[in-house]
Amino acid sequence: MAMNFDVNNIMETIEMIKVHHLDIRTVTLALSLRDCCSSDTKKVASKIYDKITKYAENLGKFADELEDEYSIPIINKRIAVTPISIITESIDKPDFIHIAKTLDKAAKEVGVDFLGGYSALVEKGCTEGDRRFMASIPDALAATDRICSSVNLAGSKAGINMVGVYKTAEIIKKAAELTKDKDGLGAAKFVCFCNSVTDNPFMAGAYCGVNEPECALNVGVSGPGVVRWAIENMPKDADLGEVANVIKKTAFKITTTGELIGRELAKRLDIPFGVIDLSLAPTPAEGDSVAGIFQAMGLSDAGAHGTTAALAMLNDAVKKGGIMASSYVGGLSGAFIPVSEDAGMIEAARKGVLTIDKLEAMTSVCSVGLDMIAIPGDTPTTTIAGMIADEMAIGMINKKTTAVRVIPVPNKKAGDWVKFGGLLGEAPVMKMNDTDSSVFINRLGRIPAPIHSLNN
Repeated sequence: MAMNFDVNNIMETIEMIKVHHLDIRTVTLALSLRDCCSSDTKKVASKIYDKITKYAENLGKFADELEDEYSIPIINKRIAVTPISIITESIDKPDFIHIAKTLDKAAKEVGVDFLGGYSALVEKGCTEGDRRFMASIPDALAATDRICSSVNLAGSKAGINMVGVYKTAEIIKKAAELTKDKDGLGAAKFVCFCNSVTDNPFMAGAYCGVNEPECALNVGVSGPGVVRWAIENMPKDADLGEVANVIKKTAFKITTTGELIGRELAKRLDIPFGVIDLSLAPTPAEGDSVAGIFQAMGLSDAGAHGTTAALAMLNDAVKKGGIMASSYVGGLSGAFIPVSEDAGMIEAARKGVLTIDKLEAMTSVCSVGLDMIAIPGDTPTTTIAGMIADEMAIGMINKKTTAVRVIPVPNKKAGDWVKFGGLLGEAPVMKMNDTDSSVFINRLGRIPAPIHSLNN
């Protein structure tokens, strides 16, 4: 039977790709390493390397083929593995750096851009293995090129592990210091979470949860430029309900495109399709900006009064459009606000309109949290811990995923400029207030879960 194609829809899709930066931000192979456990570091490393290179052998090749066939850019190929703290728990004398370098070697061998899962899940406390593993994270990030790391510190059912929060702040400081020749790049490859998501395809927080299958293909699509374009084509007097509806319809189209690519790639790899993560993840490219969407709505800058409301509407409309397009929407899905990766956010931060306090308010209504924020290198560990605790509390109380990815750039002060390169972009070092959180943070312990955690 002949298929009918709408020429207008075809032309619209072409314009979305060629002009407005619609892309597949990432195809991420989620791979379980639970069968790689052993009491010997070298055996674990060997098993890990063999499994990754076996399952991901054709990931890059098939992704490139699809990119050519459909003319849709696939920006990154990635792998997410079982949290390494779990895999190394049974090793008698673990050599974590050897494991990290093995992961990095495997990632390079199969040609992926990043490998996530150098991770620990400690929202309710740390095992001895977790403690040893977390101590290795800064050195592992400094010794590798493509490894990303994460730690889950809190949850709506667990509360906030404040010992973990302080240890994580130390990790961030040390990771930045060990990579000071690269403006603290090590810290840019690390993120801490509340309510981390097991099928997230985006870095630095991607890992394959213990509840996931042997392997799956998760896809992250991105299209802030497309959403902005759609809003700019509306009448200037269109009300916000109409704006929300247009965003919803646009998200539907973006999700459909992403799922098409994801399912086809999974089919060629002969593995299950996992989820489509519809996250408006910006880039430093002009026009590919979440902040640009706010401007299209009528705000002069990201950070202007009304930004939180605009972001809440955007996030909700994106999710509504996505779930109508696919039954397997997952991951983080929503709008990201990484400062250094968004041209509009960069400019607003430079002007001083967008502050850390405003960003924290915005995180209560969007995906993830304080993301890719450069801060002065001399920021005290307890102050960073306070930032983390605040963000964890927002996630815990609101039953949502929140995160912190901050870079205390060595030898840089507020107002200085840092360049991370690639998708990580560039940004001004943002001002921190000079108040003291040390007594509160040094109480440690665990902040109890909220009352609504007892909804079982």
